[in-house]
Parts: sequence; structure tokens; C-alpha cells
Amino acid sequence: MQDQIKNINTLEELQALYTATFGKNGTMTARLKEMKNLDNDARAALNMENQNLRELFKTRQTEIENAVLMAGLQKQKLDVSLNAAPENRGTLHPMTQSLIEISEILESFGYTPYTGPEIEDDWHNFTALNTPDYHPARDMQDTFFLGNGNVMRTQTSAIQIRTMEKTGAPVKMFGIGTTYRKEMDATHAPMFGQIEGLYINKNITMSDLIGDIRAFLKRFFEMDDIQLRIRPSYFPFTDPSIEVDLKWKNGRWLEIMGAGMVHPNVLRNCGINPDEYQGFAFGFGWDRLAMLKYDLPDLRDFRGNDIRWLKSAGF
Repeated sequence: MQDQIKNINTLEELQALYTATFGKNGTMTARLKEMKNLDNDARAALNMENQNLRELFKTRQTEIENAVLMAGLQKQKLDVSLNAAPENRGTLHPMTQSLIEISEILESFGYTPYTGPEIEDDWHNFTALNTPDYHPARDMQDTFFLGNGNVMRTQTSAIQIRTMEKTGAPVKMFGIGTTYRKEMDATHAPMFGQIEGLYINKNITMSDLIGDIRAFLKRFFEMDDIQLRIRPSYFPFTDPSIEVDLKWKNGRWLEIMGAGMVHPNVLRNCGINPDEYQGFAFGFGWDRLAMLKYDLPDLRDFRGNDIRWLKSAGF
């Protein structure tokens, strides 16, 4: 029987022999039915023979199947000139791309990234930033107030306050986070990403601030000949305060960010002596920078969930 099994070359023949051996009327089936009439040694021998035959059938089946597979592969030809099947690959969102690039540039300038809570208390969001209860600057922010007196963070300046309270001076950092304001149009959203840089040390000047801003924008927008316009402005937490405009490729001046020298009251609120240390701060929405870099018209599209928009925008 063993030689007969080994000499079979097709699955059909092997199945026929298996049925003749182990089927309802098979030879081994009949012998197993008479096992009750055998002594113990004969029973053990018959069980062993039965097990060995079944293993032999299984082994031969695997050998025949592998032979059939190899024969089929040898007949097939692979055309390496054919195009590969199309892949639906994902891509990074433009906001994510811009955030990665902005962070890499600022870190290369020596700034350390920090984050903070999106739900802030009044001290870190307003008062420590030189905006007490009676200050009219509170009206500059369309704030989401919560029932317990806290607010949805209106600016990532709160991260700067928390960092100065923790580390003191000198400090060179940038805060990354989502901020919230009651505004919604093509260039504003109620929830938007913001980055604010801070550098506190001895003998820091406005020239240092403008130099870092110029170098950053030059790197991010990949513009060798960058033109900036510095305008006086007002922020309660900086003095003097400035707005920075960038002359874009179409000749238009575009507002890019606000900045200024950190107000002495802010330093005092964080336990830093303004007679010994000075510094600057700057802030911008990284999604608005992404709009410019990738030539995207509507800020609201960034927060949508239509993957077709990513494809149509070239991502």
C-alpha cells in the first residue's frame, strides 16, 4: 500500500485510493470493525498501521499539490513592463505639513517647542498678559467664556506665561496650539492653529526680533528677496508693538503676524525682573501661512472632512 500511494501522481487517483481504503466500504474501515475480535497486540498494530497510512496519504497530497503549483508557475511569464496596479496613497494635510516645517525652522533657530491647555484660566489668558478686568483690550478678543469663569484659549500667549513661570529667564521658546474665537469667514475660523515665539534674555532689541522674523519668513516661503513692512500697532502684552506685512508675489502687501517687545508688566507677572531682562514675542496662525504657501483660497476648507478637497488642491 505504501508503494502504491507513493507512485500516484494525480489528486484524483489519490482520492480514489483513499476512498477505497478509508471510505464506508474501504478495506481499512472493514478491518477496524473487526478490531474487537483481536488481542491487544494486534489492536495496537492495526491502530499504528491506520495512523501511518493516513499520514502517508496526507504527505502525498501535499507533494502532488506542490508539484502542480510549481508546474503552473513555470508556464507563467511575468511582463515587467506592465504598469503596477494604482495605489490610493494617503498624504499629510497641508496644515500638518506647514506645522512640521515651521517647527523645524524655529528649532533650528534655537527655539524650544512648548504646549499648554486649551481651556485656560483668566490669569494665564488675560491678566498675566497685562489685560486686567477693566482693560479695554479684553474687547479685542471674541472669547468663548465657560460657566466656571475659564475660557477657551484665545491665544497661545498663555503658553508663554506658563513657560516663563516655570523656567524663568533666559528662555527661548515657541508655543504651539489651537485657539478659539467667535469669528468665521474665508480667512478666519472659530478654531485655528497659532504659534507664538518668545525670547527673553539680556540686551535683546527690536533688531533681534525683526532679524528672526525675516529669516523665518525667508526660509518658510523660500523667497531669496523678501520684502517686509513694519507698522506700529497695539497689543497689551508688548510695548512697542508692531504688525509685519509681507510683499507677496502678486505685488500685494499681506499681513503676516503681530509682534513686539515684551511688556515689563508681563515679565513682572512671571517673576522676571524687567530691569535685568528684556525680550520679544511674535505670533501668527500657521494655517494662514499654509494658505499663502499652498495658494489655498478659503481657510474653512482646512477643517472640512472631504478628502476630494485634498486631491483637488494637489496634496
